[in-house]
Amino acid sequence: MKLRRKPRENVEIGLAPLIDVVFILLLFFVVTTTFTRETQLKIDLPEADSATPVEEAQLKQLEVMIAADGSYSLNGQSLVKSDLATLSSALQKESAGDSSLPLVISADARTPHQAVITAMDAAGKLGFSRLRITTVEAQPAQP
Repeated sequence: MKLRRKPRENVEIGLAPLIDVVFILLLFFVVTTTFTRETQLKIDLPEADSATPVEEAQLKQLEVMIAADGSYSLNGQSLVKSDLATLSSALQKESAGDSSLPLVISADARTPHQAVITAMDAAGKLGFSRLRITTVEAQPAQP
């Protein structure tokens, strides 16, 4: 008894419908994806009223001071260069990798805006989330 095998049909995958399905899936994901960028720094600006702000009970905090010419100092120690890389490495060394420490930025009133943004950028890249900017109470204008 001879059993005949059925002839196999050639299975072909249509390339055009496959490309159409992939394109539709791509469009679906592009349309439904939200492109919002969340902020990385939480900035708590002190209020400028007559009361002095209450200091937190922290043993260690970092203070970046920016002079009027844009030069930086960290905890009273002047930095050699006034750029992002130098400030980032100094913050990393001083904090020993602990980004939960509070970071205070004290800038002169005549400091260029870019110098303050550079300090905030260095803090953000290192993961500091407790950032404060110091101010002084404004004196009332005399007539």
